[in-house]
Amino acid sequence: MSKILVAIADTVFPNWEPAEKVLADLNVSLERSENPSEEAILSVARDAEALFVTYAQITAEVINGLEKCKVIGRFGVGTDNIDIEAATEAGIVVTYAPLYCLDEVSDHAMTTLLALARKIPFSNQMVHNGRWEMPAVVPIRRLKGRTLGLVGLGNIAQAVVGKAQAFGIKTIAADPYAPDDLFTKMNTQKVELEELYEKSDYISVHAPLTPETQNMFSTEAFRKMKNDALLINTSRGPLVDIDALVEALEKGEIGGAALDVLPQEPPSSDSPLFGREDLILTPHTGFYSEDALLDLQTTVAKDVAAVLNGAKPKFPVNPDVFTK
Repeated sequence: MSKILVAIADTVFPNWEPAEKVLADLNVSLERSENPSEEAILSVARDAEALFVTYAQITAEVINGLEKCKVIGRFGVGTDNIDIEAATEAGIVVTYAPLYCLDEVSDHAMTTLLALARKIPFSNQMVHNGRWEMPAVVPIRRLKGRTLGLVGLGNIAQAVVGKAQAFGIKTIAADPYAPDDLFTKMNTQKVELEELYEKSDYISVHAPLTPETQNMFSTEAFRKMKNDALLINTSRGPLVDIDALVEALEKGEIGGAALDVLPQEPPSSDSPLFGREDLILTPHTGFYSEDALLDLQTTVAKDVAAVLNGAKPKFPVNPDVFTK
């Protein structure tokens, strides 16, 4: 019995044991691309029946070069690095892990919100520098009764809602695609984006990256926000215009920000983001835990295995493939 060729476009995993265990009964041969270029990916994936991808760009050109592929498994929550339309046209189902790292990212968003609101990084650095000066840290406002605005009300944002409400924080959200009954279920007021800018003491971003949402936090948006508002972004870096953010912080148009994602990762050494006391930066670690990585590998590998076995996956991005 010949082996089933499964290609790997790119990977961030220290080892592939969890995925290999899931695929063990299929008699697969895993072939890894030397780099994430189109040519390198196709050199291992042209005759593959499945393709795993993390961050590599799976363009229409790559998809059109896949001669036997049945399924593309993306290790992550989003699929903006895959040409879904081209995959659907080619009859290739794309799977992903929409429930992956819900706890981790929502915890990270809430943790950085609390750290900003309580000015913990600034206080910590000040004390380490020999300054025990409470007046230098004020003002700090009570969390209870403040308003958190969520841009998007998907799975991660819903997890944030419960954690914020546990602190007595009111929640509002702007999401034109979420049904009204979801807002009711989450005890969260539905608002338009403009109203969210104006009403929120804290804003946590959970929107996908699209041409419409890129740089949605711009100079215009910051001017509409409260002067002491705090912005948290654990979603996609390009949603925030970094130059506009720095300008808003310097002018006092908002109170602070916490960014786990940036338009350029890592940022340049002379980035204007560095050295600011009103800004928390983390190196895209919001998703991470050992448990989350295990969940991610097994979830995506199980769906890829299902397709290779002739079954439907649990998390298809383009279910229309099955009606073609």
